[in-house]
Amino acid sequence: MSPANFTTEQIAALAAPLDRSKVKQREQGRSKVSYLEGWQVIAEANRIFGFDGWQRETVETRCVAERERSIGSSGRSGWGVTYTARVRIQVGPLVREGTGAGHGIDSDLGQAHESAIKEAETDAMKRALMTFGNPFGLALYDKQQREVSDRPSPGHTPRPGGPSPVAPAPVPGPSAGRSPDHASPQAELAPLDPETIQRLTGTLRGLPRPVLQGFTKAFRKRFQIPEDAPTIAGAITQRCHHEWIEAWLVSHQALLA
Repeated sequence: MSPANFTTEQIAALAAPLDRSKVKQREQGRSKVSYLEGWQVIAEANRIFGFDGWQRETVETRCVAERERSIGSSGRSGWGVTYTARVRIQVGPLVREGTGAGHGIDSDLGQAHESAIKEAETDAMKRALMTFGNPFGLALYDKQQREVSDRPSPGHTPRPGGPSPVAPAPVPGPSAGRSPDHASPQAELAPLDPETIQRLTGTLRGLPRPVLQGFTKAFRKRFQIPEDAPTIAGAITQRCHHEWIEAWLVSHQALLA
């Protein structure tokens, strides 16, 4: 895709420094590794390209390792599984691919496979989107992180060759007209208005039961909702919940078809 296929606003967003508040860190060996969470990358793709302006396709998944192993300090028996994946991202006529790996450890073999596949697909997706620019993690490949900034990234931008994206009902579309500090921790914790909460919960209630169960499990894990809480409905209250749900729905479109 030539620069002419992107709007001026999109080019600016793709070239902008990565907002440091979106960068997470994890321990790897004796050092810390910076990374972006999968839902955050999807939210950025929605923001820059439009909710309906890009496509994701898992081209290949392959199990490369499966073995019994002990889990945790108790040493209970379980499984370790590793997958590789190749994911294709398409924005208009432009196609990018990425490969990634994922590891799953669980006492249940099926759960270990599920975790490994999901992690591999997410890793491959992030590597494919990374080629579009800093907002998708390209800046993190520079060890000095010279393109990582404390300044917030540009706001919502329209998709290539079309008007500002509007999400198909009843799934809420990407937030438009965000304030400049939308990426700050305070903004992420901003309360949702009652209308948005009602729309989100209505969308979730309309999901097929197996899909809703998978969503509920993922939401509880992501936001550390106690297992003894009878429902997650009352936990959907903040902007970060809205954006995560939006990203989850996009990444599970195949289950909703």
